[in-house]
Amino acid sequence: MNLFSRNSRSLIANWWWTVDKVLLTLVTVLIAIGIFLNFSASPAVANRIGAETFHFVKRQLFFIPIAYGLLIFLSMQKLKTIRRVAIIGYMITIILMILTLFWGEETKGASRWIRILGFSLQPSEFIKPTFAVVAAWLFEGQKKYRDFPGNLLSTCLYGFTLILLLMQPDVGMSIVVSLIWGFQFFLAGLSVLLVAVLGLVGIGLLVIAYFAFDHVHARVQQFIGSGNELSYQVRKSLEAFQSGSIFGRGPGEGVVKLNIPDAHTDFIFAVAGEEFGLLLCLVIVGLYAAIVIRSMLTSMKDNNLFIILSASALAASFGLQGIINMASTLHLMPTKGMTLPFISYGGSSLLASALGMGMLLAITRKNVHAEDKDED
Repeated sequence: MNLFSRNSRSLIANWWWTVDKVLLTLVTVLIAIGIFLNFSASPAVANRIGAETFHFVKRQLFFIPIAYGLLIFLSMQKLKTIRRVAIIGYMITIILMILTLFWGEETKGASRWIRILGFSLQPSEFIKPTFAVVAAWLFEGQKKYRDFPGNLLSTCLYGFTLILLLMQPDVGMSIVVSLIWGFQFFLAGLSVLLVAVLGLVGIGLLVIAYFAFDHVHARVQQFIGSGNELSYQVRKSLEAFQSGSIFGRGPGEGVVKLNIPDAHTDFIFAVAGEEFGLLLCLVIVGLYAAIVIRSMLTSMKDNNLFIILSASALAASFGLQGIINMASTLHLMPTKGMTLPFISYGGSSLLASALGMGMLLAITRKNVHAEDKDED
């Protein structure tokens, strides 16, 4: 056990005594719940499309070790390495997003997927964690160096990213990125007046999106409707929660997965509600809330602006994605094709979540900024 001794100077020992083990445990529990729910939801979906029964389960189990390994590896890195990973990752993601506009697979009127080495990849999933860290670095530069136009560069980068997302189009991801960027800008010292102005601009853009994109218009109309005006998936989802009640129908006893095409992805929370009831749903909500709150409280203890901005943005992005998925499933907001991090099926979602959480664990390690100073 010398490898984990406090006196050891190894990379693993240093990581073990500085990483937030509570946060790591919470994430691991979420991944375990995701595996369990995929075993329940995926076979019915696979059989419906004529695939082998455990097709989706096997693919998810293939990606989970890779994602968890990526998470652990990134959590061991220093701040300088995390910045470089985010910058390089952002550049690669932007290139892939541009490629999807020309060679992407079109689904429901949107080109968000591109096939690489036999796998379908959604590049926009990776824009959230990489952009959050890059924006934090630029905002820090504005405060740290007198002549560095960090705020302007961050604004230009945000505008460029937003345009690419809307060209796909991906309005939901555009909203997430906008909220995270605005949240960072506010923490970096943006005045309340400008926050209000940006808020009004955002509302204006949402109104434009409602009239400009047919799928946005349709989903909003379905949301404000009732009864048979609701989309088929939302109606079945609400029936699932009603059927599950407090304790659920039991593992494997649910029927919503037999009726909803996206039961293993966008509506996996409905499967949890039907088969395991309100209790598991509250556990899942509690896990997401605990991860976000703990991450933000930990980051606020540090006086390093980059740590505060990047950790807060990564945590907020993670929590916001969870809120959007669960709220859509419960008909609390218009439906949005956004997965539940670490729980929904999907290699892109799993790897992007691991990328973001790995960087978050690295950034919130004890005295992580001191390691960079020791190198200088």
